Amino acid sequence: MEDVLSSAKSWLAQDPDPVTRAELQELIDSENIPELNDRFGSRLEFGTAGLRGELGAGPNRMNRVLVSQAAAGIGKYLGLGKSVVIGFDARINSDIFAKDSAEILAGMGLTVYLLDEVCPTPLISFATRKLNVDAGIMVTASHNPPRDNGYKVYLGGSFNGSQIIAPVDKEIAKHIEEVAASETFETLVKSNEYKVIGHELRDKYQQAVLAAVNPVAGSQLKIVYTAMHGVGWKPASKVFEAAGFAPLIPVTEQVDPDGSFPTVSFPNPEEPGAMDLSFAKAKEVNADLIIANDPDADRVAIAVPVNGEYKALTGDQVGLILADEIASRANSGTLACSIVTGSALSKVAEHYNLKFQETLTGFKWISKVPDLIFGYEEALGYCIDPKHIADKDGISAALMLANIANRISKENKSLFDLLEELGDKYGHFATGQVSIRFSDLAKSSALVAGLRQNPPSSFGGILASLTDLNLGFNGLPATDGLRFDLADGSRVIIRPSGTEPKLKCYLQVIGETSADANTKLELLTQNARELLSNLS
Repeated sequence: MEDVLSSAKSWLAQDPDPVTRAELQELIDSENIPELNDRFGSRLEFGTAGLRGELGAGPNRMNRVLVSQAAAGIGKYLGLGKSVVIGFDARINSDIFAKDSAEILAGMGLTVYLLDEVCPTPLISFATRKLNVDAGIMVTASHNPPRDNGYKVYLGGSFNGSQIIAPVDKEIAKHIEEVAASETFETLVKSNEYKVIGHELRDKYQQAVLAAVNPVAGSQLKIVYTAMHGVGWKPASKVFEAAGFAPLIPVTEQVDPDGSFPTVSFPNPEEPGAMDLSFAKAKEVNADLIIANDPDADRVAIAVPVNGEYKALTGDQVGLILADEIASRANSGTLACSIVTGSALSKVAEHYNLKFQETLTGFKWISKVPDLIFGYEEALGYCIDPKHIADKDGISAALMLANIANRISKENKSLFDLLEELGDKYGHFATGQVSIRFSDLAKSSALVAGLRQNPPSSFGGILASLTDLNLGFNGLPATDGLRFDLADGSRVIIRPSGTEPKLKCYLQVIGETSADANTKLELLTQNARELLSNLS
């Protein structure tokens, strides 16, 4: 007990945030040892996803002390004379974490560019390359729960504005630990000699998006848009206006940046209920299309009217539409997706005589595929312009999807009509996902470990063969996950989420028609739910 109280008091002495100071003081005064152990018994690990966790005091939470240590560790990794661009979203303390980072890195002698206002995450990948800086930092927790925040790192040079991968993460983590052991928030040198930027960079980003999409001007589609309380409205509305679309119709309750996310428990378009307000607004105005960005606007979901109701497309359906569009324009290049993403992309590459490559999950891998012309993940992430943005981008993808919808509307076709045509062309794939959420990030990995020891031999009576992804797969490095290939051609992949306390089960079937595929998917989904229910 004395050890954890001592650690907490030492942290309290350097914490500059009155909110977390008061929170920690109360825990110390009440000697709330279980809570203090949770906050001080471990530390948020800096990895390839950077940092991500719940706001609060202590090394196992996101706060100003932890972020200052991370910034100094990154500065030590980069070295004197290097350069960094820093952006932030609308989550609680994102602006403060960004400013602290700018002051610390400037104090270490680096050239620092700080965005003047909230921005979408893909802008920092774009800026890292456009400004030719050595690193980019984005303060965001993307679509995580409201109380989370995070810290995402890009590198210039050979990384070309893409996210860090091993061993860079371990090298930065080592420097962060050295800072934590030798410095306090007060002793870290800080400087206001950083450059505030924004307007010109945003203009260049918009120009790049328009060039990548090449939209047909004059669209009168009624498009309902939600920013999910994030940062997407301003850049999205401007780029759609510049592209010649009718003004986007906002979901007013969710259009302004608000880190408390008052209308959604999980600000992720994939989560049940997150798009309910969008559906209601679309019915009210009889919209042709719904576009939803997640809070940092690096992901996009869309929905279209079907028999009087609005139906969201799956991530793989959107990926197929975008892949066919981009591949049809290309003479060469590579289409890429992660191992949990649907297999239809390989068929698109084959049809257009392009290359295809699978990667581990995450755009830190997809963005590094040589000669990439399009990459995506089923979790609503799409990279349509890898020449300028080495990451997923929900705004450029949204504009390209709206452009396609506008074009086919001239033939009285919807995006679901287009999907039927693509199914006839490439095969009727249907994909889905079942997941369970925990309070502890480590639990999902433990359940996968148990399933590895006692795997099912069949799903719904259909024999399944197991591939342990932890042993490597198709030449890829090992990753924590299990793949089951069923005798009827279906596929099940089970893995822990890398950023949330969730166990995910990815499903894919192939049918003779879309209706046949959907029927098969319903049965496989039921079987997967039963399996996860028994695990938990």
